[in-house]
Amino acid sequence: MERRKLGTFLGVYTPTILTILGVIMYLRFGWLVGHLGLFRALLVVLLAHAITFTTTLSFSSVATNARVGVGGAYFIISRSLGLELGGAIGVPLFLAQAFSVTLYSYGLAESLRIVWPSLPVMPATLLIVLAVGLMAVSGAERALRSQALLMVLVGISLIALAVGAISNSASAPITLQPPSGSVGFFVGLAVFFPAVTGVMAGLGLSGDLRDPGRSIPVGSILAVLTGFVIYLIIPVLLAVGAKPEDLRQDPMIWSRVAIWGPWLVLPGLWAAIFSSAVGVILAAPRTLQALAKDGIAPRFLWRPTGDWRETMPGLVVSLVIAMAAVFFGDLNAVATVVSMFFLTVYGTLNVVAAFEALSGDPSWRPRIRVAWPVNLMGGLACVLVMVLINPIAGIVAFVAEFSLWLILSRRAQKARWGDARRGLYENLIRWALIHLARRPLSARNWRPHILIFVAEPLRELDLVRFGNWLSQERGVVTVCHLIVGDLMRNELDLPKKRGEMQQVLDSEGLVVFAEVDVVKDIVEGIVDVSQANGMAGLTSNTILLGWPSDPALQCEFLRVMRKLECLNKSLVVGRINPKYVFQREKRTIHVWWGGLERNSDLMLLLAYLLTRSPDWRGTRVKVMSIASSEVARTRTEVYLQRLIPDIRIEAEPHVILKPKDLSIAQLIQRESADAEVVFLGLATPTRGEEQSYAERLEKLAGDLPVVFFVKNASMFVGELLESPEEEFDAEEEPAAEEEKLKPSRAPRAD
Repeated sequence: MERRKLGTFLGVYTPTILTILGVIMYLRFGWLVGHLGLFRALLVVLLAHAITFTTTLSFSSVATNARVGVGGAYFIISRSLGLELGGAIGVPLFLAQAFSVTLYSYGLAESLRIVWPSLPVMPATLLIVLAVGLMAVSGAERALRSQALLMVLVGISLIALAVGAISNSASAPITLQPPSGSVGFFVGLAVFFPAVTGVMAGLGLSGDLRDPGRSIPVGSILAVLTGFVIYLIIPVLLAVGAKPEDLRQDPMIWSRVAIWGPWLVLPGLWAAIFSSAVGVILAAPRTLQALAKDGIAPRFLWRPTGDWRETMPGLVVSLVIAMAAVFFGDLNAVATVVSMFFLTVYGTLNVVAAFEALSGDPSWRPRIRVAWPVNLMGGLACVLVMVLINPIAGIVAFVAEFSLWLILSRRAQKARWGDARRGLYENLIRWALIHLARRPLSARNWRPHILIFVAEPLRELDLVRFGNWLSQERGVVTVCHLIVGDLMRNELDLPKKRGEMQQVLDSEGLVVFAEVDVVKDIVEGIVDVSQANGMAGLTSNTILLGWPSDPALQCEFLRVMRKLECLNKSLVVGRINPKYVFQREKRTIHVWWGGLERNSDLMLLLAYLLTRSPDWRGTRVKVMSIASSEVARTRTEVYLQRLIPDIRIEAEPHVILKPKDLSIAQLIQRESADAEVVFLGLATPTRGEEQSYAERLEKLAGDLPVVFFVKNASMFVGELLESPEEEFDAEEEPAAEEEKLKPSRAPRAD
């Protein structure tokens, strides 16, 4: 049999108002007025309701924008801020709801001792928990209809208080004198605030409502406003009907002020406590059901039968937890942490509404709109109240939720829905790109945005790793897989290929973006994609290619370099021999300093960024240079010893006098044989000489494990390492170019 859906009054208004008008109203409100005085007590009511009313408006905005499913607050948070944060808030929310059943039942048992002093509290609490559970078993509709009778009892007690206070007003004039001084204002706020935290009672039954989009905002807002009016009237009635000392000392002052005393007040007190317990026992299984549906709780708790049996597994678990909590002993500590969990939920709901508004998503079209600063202020106010009530308990709640978030973040589970985070990120990116485009790019702001081209992503992961290291989280790294073919071919599923490629890169811990493009020719495709990559001033400026084994393709890559140079995009060609990588703990990077092609600044900067990576931390950088005479050697050493400290990069200069019996290639092979990475400069070969130049590069690389050939074509050629305060005088540079042999020119084998 399919269960009937609930309307606004029974499904939202009734449980919400009965949870708001609870035990604190009966047992602590007199104490509050007696200590703070009427004016300050009313100010406490105003501040507390400002927070809860903002929270109500926040989740009402979300409820009027999209249908709220089973789980209430958890559903809203998880669909807006993601599954991880939703679960981190939802699990404590469920536990808080289950523990609240125990706390309300315990409070009811304690209050029964007013008329039955010998009543054993623990057994009575267990029986009350069972009674609450049996009422929930009968179904939400029957349980809530029984609450209508309880609401009548609460209403009668309020009328009795009003009649009694007015009749006593002649003997107890209104209390406007200063507060007692023994209780501070914020202490009073902390004591009172839990009284108004029942605003989510109806939200928790969202899955049982016929029209959540209408019932949640209408029922919740009406309940909060009703409670607000009542809480403004009660302090005046208590101040009129009793003396300050009686208010401070007698917890049951209501029974003395109201007509017919305990006969009308106690049933209202018991009805308020019992109805609060019924409200949370109805919400807890539904929160657990939503958690199970999303895979955060065990799947067997999610049974979409469409009738009353659907919530039975969650109800059984909730009752077991509630009954087990009876034996905890220190329920006061449990109650404080439970309040913290509820407050984090309220604060997060305010943040959700602010995020949705800030996201700018066209899908955000709520019928109730609240300015996002108001939502954020409501969230911050919840945190403030947590600190005022109990900072230690607040820290415990935050640590528990943060730990859950870490656990859920590491799970491979993916949400099936979008959330507000993407819209917010896109808004931030748009704002940043607009302002970035307005700022001039300078050498001091340059950072490597690397575009890596790979033929087979799985086989070229070493090249991608080095690209990621060279960026060192300073720039954006994109890995592009070029497919030669026809874009209109049906078998090309580019989104699928891109997703598979991104999954592989993510599994390797590489913070890079995957891209798949279809081109008619590899070489022209590299140029075309390089031109189109990026937007609004945030574009790739460094192209990373793997050195091909095919001589014809080597020549084509050298020809591509000319076109990339026209685009102001630097080219880095990497020849990586994986079997040599990471053989030793103490690693060395060699940068062969040239000068004629002005590649050295980019080579040294890339070497520096590589050493900043955790995998390469502690690696020594050596700046290698070749001199043809002692005079040139001395001048180069002086120049490098002055340059390196000024550019604030830790490196060791090492100038070598070229032996007459060794070629430059042989000298590089000898000196860099033990280096893990070698940087060599690239020149632009004369047209038609690409093949001979590629052969020279092969000789230069030889048996070295990892070699990067670098062509600096950025807008700041030769300026990337200049001091921001002073520049070198060109006349003070080392010996004339013809006296220095530089690998950045096309090397010549002797």
